[in-house]
Amino acid sequence: MIVRRAFLALGLVLGLAACGAEPVWAPDEAVARARYVPPENTSITLYTMISNRSGAGGHLALMIDGEQRLLFDPAGTWRHPAAPERNDVIFGMSPQLLDFYLDYHARETYHVVVQELDVSPEVAAQLSRLVQEYGAVPKAQCTISITRILQQVPGFETMRTTYFPRNAMDAFEQIPGVRTSRIYDDDSDNNREILARQAAMELRIERAAQIAAAGGS
Repeated sequence: MIVRRAFLALGLVLGLAACGAEPVWAPDEAVARARYVPPENTSITLYTMISNRSGAGGHLALMIDGEQRLLFDPAGTWRHPAAPERNDVIFGMSPQLLDFYLDYHARETYHVVVQELDVSPEVAAQLSRLVQEYGAVPKAQCTISITRILQQVPGFETMRTTYFPRNAMDAFEQIPGVRTSRIYDDDSDNNREILARQAAMELRIERAAQIAAAGGS
């Protein structure tokens, strides 16, 4: 009985730990400065990180191209100083920053499945509001948070709540109009090296811009 109570107490502690996530809230000026408006039609893109060894899903993220581009990266680990975050919603994802994000995830052990779908401005606006209202997501709950959000939007009623990225990817694939592609890379599995390379590239671009602004001197 004592052992059983100990396990129950441990389970309660772990359960409480899983319910919380560290909130992040970038200031208004940073979010406004980073705002990126996509040039294409309103759309959403589901990114699924798939293990090259087992075929299992490792992470799920949702990008919304509406009045501005938002990347909902629940419990994600990618960070960039030019991309402010508010509770797993990342602002300012320009094409260059999106390339950095995808390069960070596509490596020798994982590839990225990209599923794009055109949506109405109303759907994009609703999803943009829902991801910003959801709150910080605990670890291992990336997929359940995204599927819960999609279920609330017209056209995605067939999505089922799941913890497994691959299940969500397969369900999303059944929606008419989805365009699917895959990104592979043989980069090292060391994400710190990838982030360092991205930072160095960003610095070179910034220096080049400064030189150009100074008249090429």
